[in-house]
Amino acid sequence: MLEVLDLTKKYRNTLANDHLNFRVEPGEIAVLIGPNGAGKSTAIKCIAGLLRFNGNIAVCGHPNKTLEAKRSFGYIPEIPAPIETLTVYEHLEFIARAYKVENWKDKARDLLERMELDDKRKKLGKELSKGMQQKLSICCALLPEPRVILMDEPLIGLDPHAIKELKTILIELREKGCAILVSTHMLDSVREFWDKALIMMNGQIAAVRTRAEIESTGEDLEQLFFEITEGTQTGGAVL
Repeated sequence: MLEVLDLTKKYRNTLANDHLNFRVEPGEIAVLIGPNGAGKSTAIKCIAGLLRFNGNIAVCGHPNKTLEAKRSFGYIPEIPAPIETLTVYEHLEFIARAYKVENWKDKARDLLERMELDDKRKKLGKELSKGMQQKLSICCALLPEPRVILMDEPLIGLDPHAIKELKTILIELREKGCAILVSTHMLDSVREFWDKALIMMNGQIAAVRTRAEIESTGEDLEQLFFEITEGTQTGGAVL
């Protein structure tokens, strides 16, 4: 489980996150949606322990910057940053040794095949295209089989096969009880599998809706998004 309490982050005079409060339960896919600049990526980086912040964040009951928490979550950043001098396979070996992953070779092979990177295992990080770097980042994050997964715009730069495969993997992970948080500004990219939507605007959570609530009331999530972010009643395919 992921729990965020009163998360506040300021950059000098800019309040990027203003007392955020939310939970992502085991077996739940939550999407953090909002326009560019809403504070989504800042929140993800705070949860991942990359930024200082005020408030409390717990991963599986442990403060997010503790070793116990870090062992429990995987993080896929918006901009992948592979080590230039390591091969694709060496990245996975490094993660496996760091996290003490058992039977890691079989797990690595499966992930590389699903992301169509198996024939790229000897390529160096600096030789990979951005799409391949993103695929490698996904493989590295999922190899330790985390219980909480953070994803910041994970579908950007991926080819159609990788997008389809990643969506399938996310559904499989949800069925295994993972708590998954996906940050995106494109509702269409997560429309078929989200369980909880957290709509951000101006550094705050402006609205929270579960799929069950939307289905029971007939409310239009896309219309609600535009009402909050643009003050309009019109919608569009890309949020």
